[in-house]
Amino acid sequence: MSNQRVRQLSNDLVVLSARLVREVRRNHHDVPTATTRLLSLLDELGPSTVGAMAQADRCSQPTMTGHVNALVERGWVQRTPHPDDARSSVVSMTTAGRQMLISVRRRNAALVAERIDASGHTEEELATAVAVLTDVLHHD
Repeated sequence: MSNQRVRQLSNDLVVLSARLVREVRRNHHDVPTATTRLLSLLDELGPSTVGAMAQADRCSQPTMTGHVNALVERGWVQRTPHPDDARSSVVSMTTAGRQMLISVRRRNAALVAERIDASGHTEEELATAVAVLTDVLHHD
């Protein structure tokens, strides 16, 4: 495959992935995008400081503090004292937060599975797409 073709297909992959994410988000009116993103970030990082979460999400610390505060109020995350820094706290997902994230991911999966079934693509094709995306995201 030519370098130009790889670049074009790579661009298509980014554009289409973003469209898929937007389409999935449109089907979740009850859970704000920022909520899902933050819960997913905590799932990926594990318990973290607000500063580490802000850095990973590429937002300001005050912005992340606002998001965390909103999720603390809903009972989806909790703050505990940082074991090594009395000025800081560690944010972690609660059982209710984990259940919310699982629920959102199940709905996402159902929507995408329905579209894949309707498109006629096979389980093997889907597995290949997932494997390629996994490799791309984990290859630094």
